[in-house]
Amino acid sequence: MAVKIRLARRGRKKAAIYDIVVADARAPRDGKFIEKLGTYNPNANPAYIDFNEDKAFQWVMNGAQPTDTVKAMLSYRGILFKKHLQIGVAKGAITQETADARFNEWKETKDAKIEEKRQKLGSEKEAKRATALEAERKVKEARAEAIRQRDAEKAAANAPAAEATEAPAEGGEESTEEQA
Repeated sequence: MAVKIRLARRGRKKAAIYDIVVADARAPRDGKFIEKLGTYNPNANPAYIDFNEDKAFQWVMNGAQPTDTVKAMLSYRGILFKKHLQIGVAKGAITQETADARFNEWKETKDAKIEEKRQKLGSEKEAKRATALEAERKVKEARAEAIRQRDAEKAAANAPAAEATEAPAEGGEESTEEQA
């Protein structure tokens, strides 16, 4: 029986989330599987990959063949590098302690790169938000100034008209008083 480590799709339309599963190669994509190793969410930036690394390593060492996408994920998380080191230990090229030290060193640098990318994306997002708010504030101030100018112009235009309407009214009162 050929065993594959592959993705099983779930989630709604255009927002897929995948399960990383170990399944018989003859089984359908979303059908029966032997074991679920974890999940993969490509909708996040960076993509969210969460799986049991020990179980994945065990399946890879036992001969399970990952698909191309899962192989990239395993490589990204260091499972294939760990397999490479373990084969070197089995051949006697390096000791187990050396292999563990190399893997831990690689893992620390990889985690630092991932965290740096998350920080960079977060700071870029905040910078974009700040510039958008600043642009919005400028537009708001420009609109408020335009409204103030328009109101001042209306007040200036209405002031002579108001004086003109008040003057005949005063004169009209005098004429009525004179008639009386």
